Amino acid sequence: MNTAPTTGCAAWSKLAALARAAGGIAKQPLVAEGPGLRLDYSRQRVNAAVLAALAQLARERGFDDWRAALLAGEKINVTENRAAWHTALRAGEAAPKEVKETLARILALASKIRSGKKFKRIVSLGTGGSDLGPRLLADAFGDGTIDVRFVASADPLELERALAGASPASTLFIVVSKTFTTQETMANAAAARRWGGRTFYATTANLAAARAFGADEVLPTWDWVGGRYSIWSAVSLAAACAVGPDTFGTFLEGGRDMDAHFRDAPIEKNLPALLALLGVWNINFLDARAHAVLPYAHRLRLLPAYLQQLEMESNGKRVDREGRAVSYATAPVVWGAEGTPSQHSFHQLLHQGSQAVPVDFIDPGVDAVLSANARAQADALAMGNRPSSTLALDGLDARGLGRLIALYEHKVFTQGVIWNVNSFDQPGVELGKQLAKQILEGGK
Repeated sequence: MNTAPTTGCAAWSKLAALARAAGGIAKQPLVAEGPGLRLDYSRQRVNAAVLAALAQLARERGFDDWRAALLAGEKINVTENRAAWHTALRAGEAAPKEVKETLARILALASKIRSGKKFKRIVSLGTGGSDLGPRLLADAFGDGTIDVRFVASADPLELERALAGASPASTLFIVVSKTFTTQETMANAAAARRWGGRTFYATTANLAAARAFGADEVLPTWDWVGGRYSIWSAVSLAAACAVGPDTFGTFLEGGRDMDAHFRDAPIEKNLPALLALLGVWNINFLDARAHAVLPYAHRLRLLPAYLQQLEMESNGKRVDREGRAVSYATAPVVWGAEGTPSQHSFHQLLHQGSQAVPVDFIDPGVDAVLSANARAQADALAMGNRPSSTLALDGLDARGLGRLIALYEHKVFTQGVIWNVNSFDQPGVELGKQLAKQILEGGK
C-alpha cells in the first residue's frame, strides 16, 4: 500500500503546472452517472488534461489497492489497528453474522415499539456520530408514528425541551455511546434517570458498562465502525423507530448500491472518486479553502451538518500516515444550508466574495421551483468563474439518501488516499476530551 509522500507523485507536479495555466470554466458537458444519481461537473474549472492528470494521481497513490482493502475489511486504520468496515453494515446477505443478527434485532425492536402502546416518546442520547446521522435520517423520513427526539448537547436545556410534556412511564431513552463513557451522553443519561426515566436501551461497544448502567436492551456496535460512519448500525435505532423498519432497510440498500458502484466503476466514471478528485484540484491547486453543500430539499436540511463532521473530522489532519507533517491543505471548511433559504442568507458571498468557494448543489428534483433555483444559482456562479457541481437524484426517498451518504463517505476515503492521511482516527478530538476531563477534575 502506497504511503509515500503525495507530493512525490509525477501527477502532482503535472497538476501544479496545469493550475498555473488554468483558465475559466469551459462549460463543456461533463456528466457521470451512478445508481440513482447524476453528477454534472460541467461548471468546474477543469479540462481533459486536468481530468487525466487527476486520474493519474489516483492511480499513483494506489487507489485501487486502498479501495479493495477498505471493502475487504482490512485494517486500514493503522493508528488504532482496526478495519474501517462500515460497508459491512449494509452488505445484506454478504454481511458478517453478527451484523445480520444485530440488524434483525433493530428491525424487530423498531416494529415492536412502533406498534405497541407502551412508549409515546423516544429520546436518543448521543453526540457527534452517535447523533448527527440518526437525527438526519429521522428528520428526513420520520412518519410521525412515534415522537422521536434527539439530545446531543451538554447544555441541560436540550434535554429539558426533549422531555417537555413527556411522562416517565411512556418514555424510552436510548443511550448511544461507543465507549459508554462519552461525557455529554452519560451526563444526559444520568439527568434522564433523575427525571424519572424508567426504560433505557443502549447501543455501545462496551456491553458490560451498559448492563451495569441498567439498560434493558443492549445492542452492539464494533470497534471497526467509526462514529461518523455508524448511521447504518444500531446507532440508528431511534431513527429506525421514527421511519419504520422497511424504510430503514431501504436506506441500507441505497448504501449498498453506491458501494457496488464505487467498487466497479473506473475512476473516470466513478462518482465518489470524481467528487474527491475535483475537490483535490480545487483545494490543492486552485487554493480553495472552503466548500459549500447546498441541498435543495427540506428533507436534507441537516445534511450539511452531517457532512461537516464526516469530512472535517475524517480528513482534517496535518500529519500523514507515516507521521510526517504534510505541506499541503487537506480537508476544507465544509459548510452550507438548505436552498432556497440559503440564497437569502449567504449566497452573496458565494457569488462575489473575495475568495471563491466551490459548491455542491444537491437537487433531488422534488419541486420544479427548487430545481430551477438550483440550476440558476449554479449558472450564475459559473458566469463569475466560481466552480460548482450538481448532484441530481432520481427523486428523494430513503434509498436515495442512502446512496448519497455512501457517496460522500467514499469521497472522503478517496481524498484520504490522495492526501495520505488516515481518515478514520481523530487524535485532536481525543486530546480535547482529555483536557476537558482534567479541567473538570481539577475544579473539584
